[in-house]
Amino acid sequence: MSCDFSEKTMMFKVQAEDISQTHDILHQVYQALKEKGYNPINQLVGYLLSGDPAYITSHGNARSLIRRLERDELLEELVKNYLEKS
Repeated sequence: MSCDFSEKTMMFKVQAEDISQTHDILHQVYQALKEKGYNPINQLVGYLLSGDPAYITSHGNARSLIRRLERDELLEELVKNYLEKS
């Protein structure tokens, strides 16, 4: 019987310090988008879906900050917070 690797569940883990950094950066980017008059949620969703940093303003160094993070780190932080608060 052959082993089909597509049936196995992959484990993914982010270090605690990475989560704290992700949280801080996400808040800074949110604030910069808000200050510039953008809808921060829409802009962040656009970035997360496309990977295009043009969705993030360069105001307050937000574009550089968001590019320090992997999109999977951002998604993990968002899903975690959503589930913990619901």
